[in-house]
Amino acid sequence: MTARLNSLSLVILCWITILGLVRCQKVPSLQILPAASVQRKPVGASLLLTCRPDVPDSALISDLRWSDNRNMTIPPKATKYYYPQYDSKGRKLPAKAGQSSPPIYTESIASGQALALIFNSLQESMAGVYYCAASYSVTEQLGASVSVETYVAITWKDAPEDQRPILGDDYIVRCEVTANPPATVDWLRNGDPIKSSGRYVIENRGLLIRNVSESDDGLYTCRAAVISTGELAKRVIRVEVQIKPEVQKLPLVLDAVEGQSFSYLCNATGKPVPEFQWIKKSTQQNVVDIDRFSVNALTGQLDISRVEQDDHDTYSCVAKNAAGISESTTKLNVLIRPKILEFMNITVPEDSDAVLACRAFGRPPPEITFRRFGTTEEYSVGLQVSDDRIVLDLDTNAERGETIGSLRIHKVDKTDDGLYDCIARNPGDVAYKVGHITVEYKPNFDNMKSLPPVYTWEQRPANLSCLAQAIPNATIEWRWNDRRVLDLYDINMKVENVGARSDLIIIPREPRYYTSYKCVATNRLGSEEHVMELREARIPDAVGQARPRSVSATSMTFDIIPPAIERGLPITAVSVQYKEEFNPDWNTALNRTWSPDSPYIVEGLRPQTSYSFRFAVRNIVGLGQWAAYVVHSTPKRSEPETPKTLHTPIQEEDEEDDAIVTSPYADHFELRWNVPVDNGEPINFYRVKFCPGSKINGVWTELEGACIEEDIQISTSYEMRDLQADTYYRIELMAHNAIGFSKPAHLLLKTARGIDVVLRVDDRALSSAAVIGIVVGCVLLLLLVIDILCCLIGNLGLLAMMCRRTKRSPSDLMGDEEKLGSLYGWRFPLPYCSGSLIKERPPSPLPLPPPIVKLGVTTPMEDEKQPLNNGPDGDVLKSSSVEFDGRGVQIRSGEIIGKNSAV
Repeated sequence: MTARLNSLSLVILCWITILGLVRCQKVPSLQILPAASVQRKPVGASLLLTCRPDVPDSALISDLRWSDNRNMTIPPKATKYYYPQYDSKGRKLPAKAGQSSPPIYTESIASGQALALIFNSLQESMAGVYYCAASYSVTEQLGASVSVETYVAITWKDAPEDQRPILGDDYIVRCEVTANPPATVDWLRNGDPIKSSGRYVIENRGLLIRNVSESDDGLYTCRAAVISTGELAKRVIRVEVQIKPEVQKLPLVLDAVEGQSFSYLCNATGKPVPEFQWIKKSTQQNVVDIDRFSVNALTGQLDISRVEQDDHDTYSCVAKNAAGISESTTKLNVLIRPKILEFMNITVPEDSDAVLACRAFGRPPPEITFRRFGTTEEYSVGLQVSDDRIVLDLDTNAERGETIGSLRIHKVDKTDDGLYDCIARNPGDVAYKVGHITVEYKPNFDNMKSLPPVYTWEQRPANLSCLAQAIPNATIEWRWNDRRVLDLYDINMKVENVGARSDLIIIPREPRYYTSYKCVATNRLGSEEHVMELREARIPDAVGQARPRSVSATSMTFDIIPPAIERGLPITAVSVQYKEEFNPDWNTALNRTWSPDSPYIVEGLRPQTSYSFRFAVRNIVGLGQWAAYVVHSTPKRSEPETPKTLHTPIQEEDEEDDAIVTSPYADHFELRWNVPVDNGEPINFYRVKFCPGSKINGVWTELEGACIEEDIQISTSYEMRDLQADTYYRIELMAHNAIGFSKPAHLLLKTARGIDVVLRVDDRALSSAAVIGIVVGCVLLLLLVIDILCCLIGNLGLLAMMCRRTKRSPSDLMGDEEKLGSLYGWRFPLPYCSGSLIKERPPSPLPLPPPIVKLGVTTPMEDEKQPLNNGPDGDVLKSSSVEFDGRGVQIRSGEIIGKNSAV
């Protein structure tokens, strides 16, 4: 048993030894790394395959090489390039040429112990089986193979990331994908999936958008996926809708004035904002290359600094952007401003035809019209509707650029005489020139027909002035009783001619001179006569009627009906004499004199007294007879009349409302009033009361405790202070005398809004001018002190000389006229200076003055005597004159109308 076991162990040991010997004997082979039999790579990828001999002795390896499935050996890089002739399916491939680097080549590595097969960039045509072969020990052939498979990865063939469709067009958002196996594509917009429906259609080339609108702006995502490989890729595409530019249509013609600047703005819409160009059509030249031209490419504004005649052409405004181009064309018409070349004055006789011609130049030829100087109404071409005597004709020469306008007037009259404007206008400007039509006509006296007769009296010289209207000027002669005055040699009549005016000076020493005189004017077109009258002036007739209108205790206001007056002999004053009724002597009466247009008021009367009044009127001759006797009594003494405030209301007072006035100040107001009639007792004070408040439903409501009341001594103004801004105040003003208060005058005051502005002057250092003034003042003061000292010590200096001149000299005893003669006698003849040879020229009646009479002492009337000087109270009573200046009555003391009085 043991022997059998040993025998078995020996057998096993022998087999193990034999197997070891066999294993130590290596089998020669070729290994391809990577070791996988199939190499799968994407198109475009690089690939390195290494063939390495696995033999006991590598030195016995020879002829190591790579070949394709057609047994074509792949050469190394340094030799001729290898190009596959067939693809993996056995289809012949087109020949390659011009490549700088072989797509497939072999390269020895590991010191020649291995051979690498290198693919720079795999293509689909390079897929197939590649073989590695070698010889071992010359007699044994070794071989190995590997299969190369390719696939196409997701590739964005045509998918720009920024795409700009045009508004209104159909547009495909391009996203073309290549992949093998093929990829599926879907779309998202702003993160939301897009389905093929309506305006959106998913195509192989991309996403079709029908009728693109501005709302299609946004971010679109093109997403590709290969299900079999699990590959997923995204491409975000920004879509910005573009709008083709559209130039706003230009006017057919643009007018530019030669010598002036010109600008025009070309407007266009588009997205993105278009750029502008202006093209001169005749030369197809961009105007920015022309001097004097400039274009703002962003706004489209064309500017010409100075227009010239050569700029007359057709121009296009061109707007461009990425979406397209648009243009509009206009014609630039260069205008020449009109200029009036000729416009002559003309002189024509009355009733003849006149032609006023005006010639003007311009481009285009100007239109001409006329108008009377100083008016705005222009004559129209052809017959005038307002005056069928006037026709306007135009003659235009377009080639020369001239127009002649002729204003034809048939049978001109005096009203056609005057200045005329010639107006030439074209689109470039307007030109004016003034001409004159002088219409000659025979003399006329239209300006003298309304003149009154000339009056004089007591042999005072009268001046009859004759002024005839005529072109050319007329010569004038005077006739009396159909005889030429110059032929009469009458010393009482004298003719003086001054230009177109002639004066006949008459001294009427006899009644026969008060008659008619004829003025005859003559020129070469004819003559005309005008009769003038010289009349003897008389005092006015008696006053027709006078009656009291209003009566107070101390005054009366009368309504007086004056007598009828002769034309040219007006009333110059109205007088009244008045006395107490029981005083029979009018010589002691008091007098008042008024101007004719003033209120007839008699003041200073005594209360409860009956007075007699009589009235007379005065003209340049003298005072008329006393008439219109009135007896009236004054009432008893009473409180004063209501004062009248002197403020212009912004709202007149009516029966219910007070007059409203405004103050220019916010915190104060000066109240002013007239002195009212005191009604027999002197006014001793005024009372002013003012209260803030408001009107509610037409009822004035005062603020309790806020009223201010104050008595004012004799004054006619009061300043209200510490007022509130923008507040209404109700003011009451009453006058007071010994009897009581007058009725109150009411006023509603509105103060200004805000606070009065007070200007404050900042303290500053004295200016140089102030310093100079102070220095000059100090010097003058020093000189004055020195002069006073000289006067006191030595009777010298300016003060001393002035003191000496205060003493009277013999020349001081001379009269004023003698002084004037001695002073100016060296320069003027003494008779001239003394006035002894001065003859006062009688006044002229033009336009309507009667002979000038100096008012002075006249012949005393029998019924006028010196009035009494002492009144009942012992006061001196003086007569006064009353004048009305349109605003108030002015009373002046003066001589009474009586024995030695005259108006």
